[in-house]
Amino acid sequence: MVNSSAPTIPGTNETDKFFGPQECWDKKLTRASCDLVFCPPWERCIRGHCSCKTPYLCPAVVNGVPVCGRDNRNYRSFCQFNTSIDPETRVVKVFVPDARSPNGGEELLVCGKTWNMAAANVACKEKGTPLGAMAAHRIEHNNPTATNFPSSCVNVRCQGYETSLAECVIYDKVRIATKNLATATCYEAPSDTACGFTCVNGKCVSLEQTCDGVDDCGDGSDEMCCKACRKGAFLCKTGVCVPKDALHDKQIDCLDGKDESPKHTLDNSKLDRRFETKTAKTREHLESRLECGIPNMDIVDDEVFEERGRSSRTKRVVGGIPSKPTQIQWQIALGDKGKIDCGGAYIGGCWVLTAAHCVRPNPSAFMVYFSMWKKSSAQGTTDIVLVKNIQIHPKYNASSYENDIALVQLEKLPFSDKCLEDNPAVRAVCVPWSTELFRTNHTCSISGWGRTAGISRVLLWANVSLIDNCGNFYGHRFNKDSMLCAGDLEGKVDSCQGDDGGPLVCEDELGVSYLWGIVSWGEKCGQPGFPGVYTQVAHYFEWIRLHTGWPAVTKFNS
Repeated sequence: MVNSSAPTIPGTNETDKFFGPQECWDKKLTRASCDLVFCPPWERCIRGHCSCKTPYLCPAVVNGVPVCGRDNRNYRSFCQFNTSIDPETRVVKVFVPDARSPNGGEELLVCGKTWNMAAANVACKEKGTPLGAMAAHRIEHNNPTATNFPSSCVNVRCQGYETSLAECVIYDKVRIATKNLATATCYEAPSDTACGFTCVNGKCVSLEQTCDGVDDCGDGSDEMCCKACRKGAFLCKTGVCVPKDALHDKQIDCLDGKDESPKHTLDNSKLDRRFETKTAKTREHLESRLECGIPNMDIVDDEVFEERGRSSRTKRVVGGIPSKPTQIQWQIALGDKGKIDCGGAYIGGCWVLTAAHCVRPNPSAFMVYFSMWKKSSAQGTTDIVLVKNIQIHPKYNASSYENDIALVQLEKLPFSDKCLEDNPAVRAVCVPWSTELFRTNHTCSISGWGRTAGISRVLLWANVSLIDNCGNFYGHRFNKDSMLCAGDLEGKVDSCQGDDGGPLVCEDELGVSYLWGIVSWGEKCGQPGFPGVYTQVAHYFEWIRLHTGWPAVTKFNS
């Protein structure tokens, strides 16, 4: 987002203080734009867009029931809720199945407590109105026309992308008493041509309904390009507004987990989860099955080591300090006929990522060293694994370092599906799927051995900052789509020759680490104005997924 100008309010020359840059709105981003938001668990992120999984890929929860798809095909879901809207009062009713009930379930009203346009959109879409709702209101429980309605109601909280209220969070069944009831008026195109804000799907909503954390459009396009949020909604770093009750609801809504960070508090502990359904359960189950980006802190050695050598300027992680022996658990050393000149990162399963210029299509010449600390010798936790195959990116250009990325596939152990024994000192780093996950000035870390002076030559690490507009330093040699810069413009910290292929790792708000870059190239190592250049891993997510499969490459969107 280079252009900082905000879009003007329709019919005026004024800009809205909540709107982000016009360039963002021009992209027509929606709730399916997974560079900015998560896909639902029954979808996956492909080329920046959420797409339905085929039936055999639908994830199964603990009870073995698969989730349903969103491609107009009916798969078995957690429960077959039935939603109806009373034609006279527009009161919303749900039928909650219960095998213990003689009627097969119970009809309940929807309480007005948490009812909003996002939930009304879902109810109307479920009843056959593609653009969702025109209005979401509440009526008093003692409305004369509602006397024959059920005596209990449940609260419903939707994000807006769901296709049925059954996919929303449904909780707190209560007697109606003095409660207000939810109503929904389904959408009809306005007769006049004036429109406060035109959604990507063509729906018209008021300007005040944008950037308020509520999916009023039904496709999320009113919440995608914001620089601030209305009505107390929460702003993600990607410019997406989410409801304030998304804070600490045990479901990550911001890509970097900012809404679940301990820095932001909201007490949702009193929610009754008896009626919680598909979306949250499936997401929680998927995330519990996948492990990456979290080091095993029980194995990290607390010993402190003094630096050795004549001067820090001889270090090839410029400004780096010695790591602890088992601190950087995804770091690998790549041996070429016994000589270690490159690093890499373990991403799970039988796969390692490194720079294309570090390898050649000759697997037998390479070995991968896990849990190495001293470059010259193994330690007790070190594993050495043979290489089965090497996938160099097909568009790698050795002269320009474009597409400087390669996958190293490990040999499996005899009579096993594993490629290395369980090792408490080895953990995989997550692979990012979105180039929007971390932004300029985010602090990340680099690691490697390089050509260090002294006897020990231990693994070094250093913090670096992500740097924008790297074309200003390297001109046409820098490809902004597939490369990124990091370091210190004063030249105090950098990665240099000898650390090639090594990891640039960024940590999100929840402490999950992602392989954001691979050490690729640079000029005038450690000098002011010449930051290190890295291969941007997120740009190659589809290519990585194609060769490795889903479970090995990312914690989310799998």
